[in-house]
Amino acid sequence: MTNKAPQTVAPRLGTLALNRATLARQLLLSRVEMSAHDAVEHLVGLQAQNVQPPYYALAARLDGFAPEQLSGLMADRGVVRIVSMRSTIHTHTAEDCLTLRPLVQPARERELNLFRKGLVGVDLDRLEAISRELVEDEPRTLKQLREALVVEWPDADPFALGLAARCRLPLVQVTPRGLWGRSGQVALTTAEHWLGRPAQEAPAPEAVVRRYLAAFGPASVKDMQTWAGLTRLREAFERLRPELVTFRDDRGTELFDLPDAPRPDPETPAPPRLLPEFDNLLLSHADRSRVVPPDLKGRSWQGNQAHRTFLVDGFLAGIWKLDGDVVTLEPFGALTVRQRAELVEEAARLLKTLHGTGSYDIRFGTVAAADR
Repeated sequence: MTNKAPQTVAPRLGTLALNRATLARQLLLSRVEMSAHDAVEHLVGLQAQNVQPPYYALAARLDGFAPEQLSGLMADRGVVRIVSMRSTIHTHTAEDCLTLRPLVQPARERELNLFRKGLVGVDLDRLEAISRELVEDEPRTLKQLREALVVEWPDADPFALGLAARCRLPLVQVTPRGLWGRSGQVALTTAEHWLGRPAQEAPAPEAVVRRYLAAFGPASVKDMQTWAGLTRLREAFERLRPELVTFRDDRGTELFDLPDAPRPDPETPAPPRLLPEFDNLLLSHADRSRVVPPDLKGRSWQGNQAHRTFLVDGFLAGIWKLDGDVVTLEPFGALTVRQRAELVEEAARLLKTLHGTGSYDIRFGTVAAADR
């Protein structure tokens, strides 16, 4: 009779422990001394549907950050704005742009199936070739690209033609779009043309799992699939299992992590932070209860628009607005006198970092009501 080794039960990580671990990976438990480039790399990109959020995201995370640091990287093509994870625009390092986009390319191909009715009769390989020639000749807006493509396929849906070009090609937004304090319409060219080097092969899924866990762990397979907008990542986790550690959350879900990644004491103080709309912290897990209390689920959104949010004691606690020289903090619940004072101090620091020494009125608004 063979004696089987007893199975060990994975340790439990409660919500507070998960919160503190995630904040530490996200550089939100305390500001760190790190270059803007290294922070963008560590965080595996910053969600960037709008121009300002990556600047606000780094101002909340880095000690000594100035917006010119990220803007300079973008001007020098050290970072770029490109559609990547979840089919949304991210600010990535040039290196990640050339590798992560190939990683998510299968998802972009599947996205095209949603618009197949508007692409009947369209040779997608030819569309890709024509689009590449157009945007590498000179950066084009999506409107200009659609207008050129509809000449070739007059019976197709112009919107679907533009989306097909975006899905088939790694299109980056050229500057001045994305620069701090500058304005510019969205004009596109290929990543290879903008960066002056060819795209690379997609990294092994295991390498990306390690990077995801370093920035967002401990996490489940489903968490990472939500972040990446990919499926079938279970096998990559299983191949890595011998070198990872595992836990269970309060619901019994298996969580994976890097052995040496920070998992602070759950009682570690978490200072308030003001975050931009679409911050990575709120969008990169299937189960967001580690940051969003269950009774506040959906409160950071209104329709398809995300609010700017703030954290108190590490958890979502309200939204904030900047209108001219007035900052309004709208908490979802009652705050202590100390919490209010610390939020005002954090808001003042953020404004000084990003907008200089101007005078701002920081006030508390009516507690935000839930959408009906």
